[in-house]
Amino acid sequence: MIEPHAPAPPGPPPAWAGPARLPVRPATGRFLVLACVFVCAACGLVYELELVALASYLIGDSVTQASVVLSVMVFAMGIGSLAAKRLRRLAAAGFGAIEAILALVGGCSAMALYAVFAWTGDWGGLWGSGPRWLLVAFSLTIGLLIGAEVPLLMELIQRIRRQDAGGAVADLFAADYVGALVGGLAFPFLLLPLLGQLTGALITGTVNAIAGGTLVLGLFRRDLTRRARWLLLIANLTVLSILASAAVLVDDFERAARQAVYGGDVRVARQTGTQEVVLTGGTHGRPLDLFLDGRLRVSGRDELRYHEALVHPAMNGPHARVLVLGGGDGLAAREVLRHPGVRRVEIVELDAGVVRLARSDPGLSRLNGHVYDDPRVRVTTADAFRWLRTARTSSYDVIISDLPDPGITVSTKLYSEEFYGLARRVLAPGGRLVVHAGPFADRRRVFWTVDATLRAAGLYGVPYRVGGRDAGFAAGPDRTTEASRAPRDWGFVLAAAESRPQLGLDPYAPHLRTLTPAALAADARAAARTRLTGLPPSTLVHPRYAN
Repeated sequence: MIEPHAPAPPGPPPAWAGPARLPVRPATGRFLVLACVFVCAACGLVYELELVALASYLIGDSVTQASVVLSVMVFAMGIGSLAAKRLRRLAAAGFGAIEAILALVGGCSAMALYAVFAWTGDWGGLWGSGPRWLLVAFSLTIGLLIGAEVPLLMELIQRIRRQDAGGAVADLFAADYVGALVGGLAFPFLLLPLLGQLTGALITGTVNAIAGGTLVLGLFRRDLTRRARWLLLIANLTVLSILASAAVLVDDFERAARQAVYGGDVRVARQTGTQEVVLTGGTHGRPLDLFLDGRLRVSGRDELRYHEALVHPAMNGPHARVLVLGGGDGLAAREVLRHPGVRRVEIVELDAGVVRLARSDPGLSRLNGHVYDDPRVRVTTADAFRWLRTARTSSYDVIISDLPDPGITVSTKLYSEEFYGLARRVLAPGGRLVVHAGPFADRRRVFWTVDATLRAAGLYGVPYRVGGRDAGFAAGPDRTTEASRAPRDWGFVLAAAESRPQLGLDPYAPHLRTLTPAALAADARAAARTRLTGLPPSTLVHPRYAN
């Protein structure tokens, strides 16, 4: 019988893995390494969230952008961890170099992406051309560098005091995960609202460079040759100088980029806490444009055509009490108030900053006819879905859904079967609901999905479209300044709970400049001929809208 061999004792660690020569006690050294792990993990997660947020803001469809960025980054982290095994002999120098590169790449990533968007404007399609690949390249590079941190930090912490691998991994990952928690909370609650995406990324890169450089040049400086110390010092000072210069110039950069996107006539640009609001024109005879998160929501060249088509067909019938969901610019309410017999208009708008602008900006308040001075208009700052859930009244004769396009991921819940069920509940008997369903010709499947969703919620819909849209800037889910890609029309669905509403105009309505009963009927017939059947409804748990 052959006796099994006893396991061989582990051999001595390699010569390059001997105890580090530290200027402090080992316990203090371990604490400093774990503190650096904490800081680097926080910075790494900020880079990830910043890429996701910026990609969602610039491109749209936040689910797709988050999936692309995070999946590429996690894959790259695995590759980076494997590649870092070759640097274990030079753990201190390797870690210092990686942190300097990571601070530069991560800190400047937001500015680079925004610059490419502003001066190329081509983000079309799922992958598009250069800009989208730049997003993937940043995700891949940052992931590789973050993944390379852990093996090198493990080597450094083991050189301070050897312990079993499980204990070392537990200590390292505990600091890493707590740092990720802090970074994940700091981004939305501190960096983004106080500093913005560009400055927030630059500050994060600065903290990253200081933490990595201080650890290596302070704690492990005796492991480095004289040349390596000088190279790392110069590299870190260079990175810090670049980040500091970018932080000083970030306001000028943002103004120049904003002018490249919106033109040179930007009058108002502010971050409200909900979205970026930009106003151009509106003075000296120039048409006013209102952009929300970079997407054109109001164009003075064609807004009358849109708002007349949205509001007036729904006002054909009782209309004493009107509910406007969205529409904080006051333009839908302006058209509502042109009808005699309106006693109350309730506007439910998520962004109080848009309402303040609609009240106070001379150009926008003049365009909306100063509707907020009318005592019949009441405003509630709330999410439309949440507001409908808590609404106790069921006496609205007309509900006007003036909301962002359904292809924008954050708005898909406002085009869901559940949302329309809530809206149906607050309709008065004989009441009508009109829905802006996005561009008709360019996103026909999205449009007919809205119609199918309304029917699933127990509403009878009449679809119609209106052409004549200005093609200077896209207003849908995609942010592009190319006129060839901008939608040329709008799609709407007029719905009611008891039966199909009659699509027409109130015979007692005021004179309309862009809409006639004959044109409205012709547009409805043209839309009906393109119906797509068999489409499933969109729900909260299964959104069906896609760009």
